Amino acid sequence: MSKRRLKPKTVNKLVSYLLLTVLALFTIMPFIWTVSTSFKSANESVFSFPPTFIPENFTFANYIEVWNTLPIPIYLMNSAILTFFGVVLPLLFASLAGFALARINFRGNKIVFILIIATMMIPVEASMIPIYLILNKMGLVGTYTGVILPTAINAFGIFLMRQAYLGIPKEIEESAIIDGANVFQVWWRIMMPMTKPMLATLAILCFIGAWNNFLWPLILLKDSSMYPLTVGLYQLEGQFSANTRHIATGTIIALIPILIVFLALQRHFVENSGSDSIKG
Repeated sequence: MSKRRLKPKTVNKLVSYLLLTVLALFTIMPFIWTVSTSFKSANESVFSFPPTFIPENFTFANYIEVWNTLPIPIYLMNSAILTFFGVVLPLLFASLAGFALARINFRGNKIVFILIIATMMIPVEASMIPIYLILNKMGLVGTYTGVILPTAINAFGIFLMRQAYLGIPKEIEESAIIDGANVFQVWWRIMMPMTKPMLATLAILCFIGAWNNFLWPLILLKDSSMYPLTVGLYQLEGQFSANTRHIATGTIIALIPILIVFLALQRHFVENSGSDSIKG
């Protein structure tokens, strides 16, 4: 009997899956180590080699200590406020700007788009000092408004929404205009529902960026009671020493909302932004 040989395509798939599995393990190992560390007791070694991923004495003591040491509910509320506006405003402005650049023909359309994309090449650190000086002149230093305004416009979000609108057939817009819809109605009632997958993708990206925002709130906010969770957890880092278990616990607490939002919107993350319009 002749031995069966695997087809080249099958071999390529097996090799690809094996490499992806190994890469996924290397990627997820630090996260597993952080989760494990957050449940380890004070008597267990954190930096043992090889590392141990299963705690010997499973305990919630670290979570209780962190919760009692810091005003976690206040930090969570502050993060929720900043993240809400850090998601809603970029979605709104990116959707409006993307629609104008994709559907409205005006002189200088492409130049405006190129200038918007060009701002993505400017390092964030290079713009912090000018933005801080402007906000200081406006009296917005130490306020949530000062934290929210610089992130309200997202150049990458404008690019994503423009591409989403370009993928919608022109005939749909023309039919709506024939039926008596104005430009605002076309955007709100026709275009917005058709770009839900792209909006969900942008919402996830904006949520992660707003929730994890650390440096800008640390620079701008002066009152510790206004700190978001990421900045508040920084207080777990001592001047001369740090409790690794507490830091790992704080990291997991800050990560939970991101996982919830991602799991809720993950099915939209990879969908084609024009799939709904094609189906319709």
